[in-house]
Amino acid sequence: MKRDAGTYGGCLVSMAGAAGALWLWGASDRTQRHLGNGFENNGQDFGAVLTELPLVFLAGAVVPAVVWGLGAWLLGRRRRPQPSQFHA
Repeated sequence: MKRDAGTYGGCLVSMAGAAGALWLWGASDRTQRHLGNGFENNGQDFGAVLTELPLVFLAGAVVPAVVWGLGAWLLGRRRRPQPSQFHA
């Protein structure tokens, strides 16, 4: 059950990271300018959407999942019982 909870937590963190990255990317002034919110649609460039959007989504999903997995691995490693140095 612990392993499932850790997996579900990692998936939730990954989804939240992807949604947060997309939101921050979409709210930035640079993105708004490329999407046509500049003066009279000056600088409108939909190529930015096609190139940046997939990368932002992947980075937002992968980075939190890697950090979550690294933390889970380190915590699991720390909790393992160490073998005794003394033999009977």
